[in-house]
This record gives sequence, structure tokens and C-alpha cells, in this order.
Amino acid sequence: MAEDDTASDASATIAGEDVASTSGDAPPTEDGRVYLVPYGWWSIACKSINAEGLRGVPYMATPPPATSYGSKLVNMFNSDQVFNLQRDIDEEGEDVSGQSYALIASDMWSQALKWYRELGKEELKEKNLPIEGLSDVYDISLRISVIRSTSIITVKISRKDNTLEVHRKASKIFSGDSDPVRIWDFSGQTELILMNAWNRLPQDVRQPDQEQILLHVHALDTASSKNESKQDEPSVQSNKTAGFFYGGSIESSGNGRSLNHDSELFNGGLQAVGLGLVGLENLGNTCYMNSALQCLVHTTKLVVFFLGDFTKEVNHHNPLGARGELALAFGDLLRRLWSPDKTPVAPRHFKGKLAHFAPQFRGYNQHDSQELLAFLLDGLHEDLNRVKQKPYIEIKDADGQPDEEVADEHWQYHLSRNNSIIVDTCQGQYKSTLVCPICKKVSITFDPFMYLSLPLSPSNTRTMTMMVIGTDGTIEPSQHTISVPKSAELKHFIQGLGSSCLLRDSETLLIASVYNNRIVGYLEGPSDSISLIRDGDRLAVYRLQKDSDAATILVFVHQRQETIIRTVTRWKQFGTPLATRLQLPLTGTTIRAEFLKAMNPFLRSNHSASCSSNSDSNTCHASEPDKMTEDLDLFEFYLTDERCQMQLSKVETNEPVSNDITKKQLHVLVNWSEKALERYNLGLLNSLPEVYKSGGIFARRTHEPVSLYSCLDAFLSEEPLGPDDMWYCPSCKEHRQANKKLDLWRLPEVLIIHLKRFSYNRFMKHKLDTTVEFPIHDLDLSGHISHKPQTATEGEIKQLSMHYRLYAVSNHYGSMGGGHYTAQVFHECGNKWYNFDDSRVSQISEESIKTSAAYVLFYRRI
Repeated sequence: MAEDDTASDASATIAGEDVASTSGDAPPTEDGRVYLVPYGWWSIACKSINAEGLRGVPYMATPPPATSYGSKLVNMFNSDQVFNLQRDIDEEGEDVSGQSYALIASDMWSQALKWYRELGKEELKEKNLPIEGLSDVYDISLRISVIRSTSIITVKISRKDNTLEVHRKASKIFSGDSDPVRIWDFSGQTELILMNAWNRLPQDVRQPDQEQILLHVHALDTASSKNESKQDEPSVQSNKTAGFFYGGSIESSGNGRSLNHDSELFNGGLQAVGLGLVGLENLGNTCYMNSALQCLVHTTKLVVFFLGDFTKEVNHHNPLGARGELALAFGDLLRRLWSPDKTPVAPRHFKGKLAHFAPQFRGYNQHDSQELLAFLLDGLHEDLNRVKQKPYIEIKDADGQPDEEVADEHWQYHLSRNNSIIVDTCQGQYKSTLVCPICKKVSITFDPFMYLSLPLSPSNTRTMTMMVIGTDGTIEPSQHTISVPKSAELKHFIQGLGSSCLLRDSETLLIASVYNNRIVGYLEGPSDSISLIRDGDRLAVYRLQKDSDAATILVFVHQRQETIIRTVTRWKQFGTPLATRLQLPLTGTTIRAEFLKAMNPFLRSNHSASCSSNSDSNTCHASEPDKMTEDLDLFEFYLTDERCQMQLSKVETNEPVSNDITKKQLHVLVNWSEKALERYNLGLLNSLPEVYKSGGIFARRTHEPVSLYSCLDAFLSEEPLGPDDMWYCPSCKEHRQANKKLDLWRLPEVLIIHLKRFSYNRFMKHKLDTTVEFPIHDLDLSGHISHKPQTATEGEIKQLSMHYRLYAVSNHYGSMGGGHYTAQVFHECGNKWYNFDDSRVSQISEESIKTSAAYVLFYRRI
């Protein structure tokens, strides 16, 4: 198309700016889109939409004579179809045969389509007119030229502008081999093109090939429906654009201007006539896929994009994509879901493409709708990536640059490699701050995100309390409370606890689970998940000398006499067991002395002994020479079994203790006398805390609702990295379990929020049924975004909005093993919410949206 100023101006005017129709009573075209529909269909629709008073201007579509300009075009482009559009002198007797069409504006099309959806099928059936195939609406690109001395519009349907399939269909409509085609123009577009051509000054007239205007017409051909493929077969391939188009424009390549399709236009068109309320058949455990798809196909910007000529942006050569096949399959499915036909769609073709490029979704097992959504968004992005050759740009360290500059550099780098409708719609940016726990090195990066995964608990960390007990007689037992990632392993938990209790280099920690005053198990697997520890468990942590080959763990279990009936007594266990590690061989004296040393911190003040400890030896000195002997007389020691239920043999002074050296543990029952109970303070022995103690009756129960804002707070709070996500500190030159802090920096147009209801590890799976209290009309993120520019241009104001409205929800009902997915979608037609349960679509109330089943939330910027 040549850069002809006059043609460009005419095209721009046609695109919807101050158009005044000159064709009788025809209304102006508000947005520039025109539709070519069968006249018989249109004439019946006019009676129902009060448009009978409109007068259309008739034109005849005929092959050009041999001497016309059109014949020259045929010679130059013999593969193109060329015809003349000339005003019909005989305007009487409007023809409604199959060779007559009406050219109507988009607002007329919307009204007629609404009539068809509600009443039209029955009326057409009564008149024996075709009623099926209205999904076959396709975009024809026409090159228009006008010779100034005539009132004839020469039209060329070029294969250059249309795919082979569209060219074939358009040529069939305007074929010169049959009777002339009559077109009644109710839109005023043809008159507008002629008027602008006639108003050109002589010096503006250029060569014919420089006067063409590119016109997009949306053709509705009901007659072709008889030969269309079955519903569950694809209608959009890589080489054609058939399907339901609701977009396009009249444009001139001279200035590249075209009509943009915003949400207001979308809501006033497709939504207004009630389209998009079509279900998806369940192919066998595919409700997860149907739920995610219904949320995506009701995302306004994606609908407008895929109902337009999106194939121009398909990237068939991106090695990270699916050769464009995933985008084509999704586009075809979306068009079918937005067609006038309400018959549920069987998404077999899309499911096949999905399984081909994502083997994890093969077969018919149940899957996670959020996992499907994450793959699909990424796959669509790569299939539609406008960047053909991704540049390599080295990201430099911030070096003290302001955050705003660094964030913009990172974002521009991201866009230089990733530029698609998915990025335009769904991607935002957050700020990530890492702090080394050792050297306090700070690292700041700015990364893109496609969605936010929010925890339903107050934090991603777990707070745990336990008693740390020394065994060398120098350290009193003390409680320690630490916070670790919920996904942490035991080795990382021990590291944090060791730092809290100032563990010596010569020491190690032994964690034991205590129940009924006995040790019932040890936590020894370094890679075991801390999820194995329950909140109600009571853990005793012993500070021991590091292991050696000739050492055994010695466990002391306390017993005291308890009166049952009068003079009848029995031994009952009490307190927290003590554990230490001793070198073999063992004697009775060694065992008895080790117990007294471990009990030294529990002595009351008037019975204190002095003990010292160093890295080589541990000694405990009685304040009086015979104190040790006196204390030992207060206790009796017996070897026992691992369950500590039987007194096997008494431990005597200086006698060797028989023990199978292959065993790493030796259990000893210690019987306390009354005097011993008076000499020692048993408060610390009897105060072993639970790992986590809730806040009593005022604590939040799991079934009580939580606020979406509190989930955001937890997501953005500072917390240590998980054990599988250690950070390499450039200052320490080692991997560290750094503290990480996230901040929202740049918000997307569509904000997708994933509520983390499912937790997985190698030991268990769990679902949280917590009800999340999420806003529907106004999600205000102004308090959760760290980047708030003080100044902004008028064009940036919309992009800076921090308020969102909910428009779709993916729900999961049931448990981990089974369950069912549905979708709830807000439809502008009547401002109503609809429930999409596979093939069933029903209206629901807004009050029913907020349930414990809400899994993925879709918000769009207000």
C-alpha cells in the first residue's frame, strides 16, 4: 500500500473518527467494523430490531471489463479475484436471493445477533432459511481503489492479504461466473470511500497502485455451513483463519493506523449479545482443564486478541514454544466458545495438542488446574512471542543505582526477549531482596511474574519451641523458639537451633521425642522433613559431645514411689529423661557419676556443687568431700529395656556393666528417694513444652476465614530460604540460607492469584479448606506495592492503577484423592455471574462466589 496522504486520511476517518454517513438514513459506523451478511437473514432481523426504516444503497458486484484498470491488475496478479462495485441504478425491489448481501455496521450486527440468539432461529426456520453455521464468520481483506472520473470502486481480493481458505470463500461469494452479486450498503462505508476519492485535488492523484485502501470486511456465510466440519474438529489451522471473528478494522498501511479493540468495545459487543456462555464437555477427568480454560477464555484482552487475526503473531520457529500449534489450538477453541451456537464444545483437538507438548497431561487422570494454567500461559507466550531472535544482554550489578532505574532496566531487558499478548496482559514485576545471615550482604533483583502463589497460613515459616538440655553439669535447661521454612529439612532446623543455643564446636545435638516421660524416638535423618514433627509433640534436645566409634548413648529415666491404696505403693515415671554420651567400657561408678553431673543444674541453691567444662574434659566437684557419696545414696540405678518397663539388674559401684557393644543405647531406670526429691528442683524436669502451643480459646481455628490481604502480607514477609533454594553469597563465597523479602513493583493488567491449598512432600499430601475472604469489586493493592511514582504522565495513569475487580474463579471441591473443578465467571450481559460446570452453564448469585473451594482468582485492573 502506498503512503498516499488522502487515502490515509480517508482510512483514518473510516476507522471511526467523526464519520458522517451520506447514504440516506444509514447510521454512522461507530467503530469502523463492517459485516457482510446474507440479505435474507438481515431483512428478517430488521423487523425485530426496529431497523426497517433504514435504507441501504444497492451496488452491483460484476467482473471488470477488459479495458478497465481491474484487468491490468488481473494481468499483474493473476491469482487475485477482481471485481467492480458500482451503484445500481434500479433501486426498486430489494432482492433477497442467495446472491444478495447486506453491508452493515457493527452496532447493527450486534442487535441482529442478539435477535438471532433469542428469537431468530424459529423465525428463520418458519421461512425455510438456513439457521446453522453462524459460527462461520471470517475476515476478508479487500484492496479498494477508485478512479476519480468514475463512481466505480474496483475491489481486489488478494492472496497476499488473505489466507488460501479465506480467498477461496471470498471468491465464491463474488464469483463472476454466476449472476451478478447485489450488495446493499447500510453502513455508508462505500459512499464514504467514493466521497473521499472524489474530493482529492488533481495534484493528489497518483498512480492507481498507490491509491489503494485496505478494507477488512467480516463475512457471514450461512450457506457454507452444510460442508463444515464436525464441532469437535479443528477449524483453524496454521494456513487459514476461518472461525468467528469479532475484530478487524479499515486501515491503511500508509500510516499503519487501525482500530484498537478495548474492553469497552468488547463489553458493548460480544458480551452485550450474550455470547461466551458455552460449556466444555468433560472428556474424562478433564474438569481441571475446563475450569482453567473458561477463566482464560473470558479474559477480555485475550478474547479480543484471539477473535482477531491472531495468526499473524504466531511464532512457528521459537524453540521454546510448541511450533505455534498450541496457540492455534487455543485460538480455535476460544472462537468456538464465543460463537452464537450454544452447543457444548468437546475440546478434543486442544487436549491432543496439550498432551503432545506437555506429556504430564497425557491420559485421563485428574490434574491440578493451576499447573495446567501455568503451563498454558507460558506455552501461549512462547507461541506468540513477537521476538524472533532473543538478544543476550548481561545484567550488571546495581552498584548503588536507584531502584527505579534498576527495575526499568530489568523490565526492558525482559521485554527485549519476551514480548507477547500474554506478557502485555498477565505479567508484572516484583522486587526480591536477599540478605546473607553471616556477612549481611544485600542483593536486590527485579523479576517478572505471571501469577502470585499465596499461602493460606499466616506465614510460610513454622515457629517451633523445644527444651535444650546440657549434660555436662554447667548449663541449665533452656527453652528456644526458632522459625524455619515449612519445607525445611531436619539438618537446617538443627543448624538454626545450634545458633540459637550457642552450640560449641565440640558438641552436637540429639533430638528426642518424649511421651509419657520416656523417649519414644529420635529425629536423626538429616534430610527428613520437619513436617514430620507435629505441633503437639514434646521434644527434648540434648547437647552431647560429638560422636566417636567407642561411645554409647546413655538414657536416664526417672521414677518415684506413688501410693495407690494406704500402704500399697508403686514406681511411677516422671519428668524429662536425660541423655548423655559415654565412652566404652562402662562401670557402675561411671554411670552413677554421669547422672549426678547431668543433674547438677537442677540442685537447689543450698545443695549446689561446682562443675567446670572444657573441650577436653568435664568434671564436677562436690562442695564437700563426701557430698558425691551422700548424693549417690539417694538413688538406685537399674538397667532396663528400651521401653523402660522392667528393672533388669541393679547398677552397683565399680562393677562393670554388661552391655552388647553393638547397641548404641543403654537405658537406666533411676529410682528417686524422698530426700532426693527435696534436694532437686523438679520444675525444669517437668516443664517440657509442646512444639507449638496455640493461643488458647482466642486462637484462630483453621475453618475460620482468612483475608486475602493477610495472605498477601504473608507472601511478602521476610523469611529464610528453603533448604533446596540456598543462595550463593558473593561475599562469603558459600551457599547460605539467606533471608528473602519480596515486594510488588509493577502490576499487570490481569492479576492471577493462586491460593496454595495443596501441600505436597514425599511423606504426605494435604488440602486446606480454609475460606479466603477476597474482594470482588475492589481489590486495593495500594498498601502492598512498594513502587509508587510521585509523578506520571496522563498515559501512565491507567497503568498505575492499583485497584482490581474479580471476573473469574477456578474452584476445587473435594479432597486430595478426588474432587471436582468448576469455574465461575462474571459476564457483562446483565452484570451476572455464571457457573461453568463442564458442559453445564447456569446463572448464580454474587453471594455464592466466596467459598472454601476458591482456588485461582482472576482480577482485571479497574
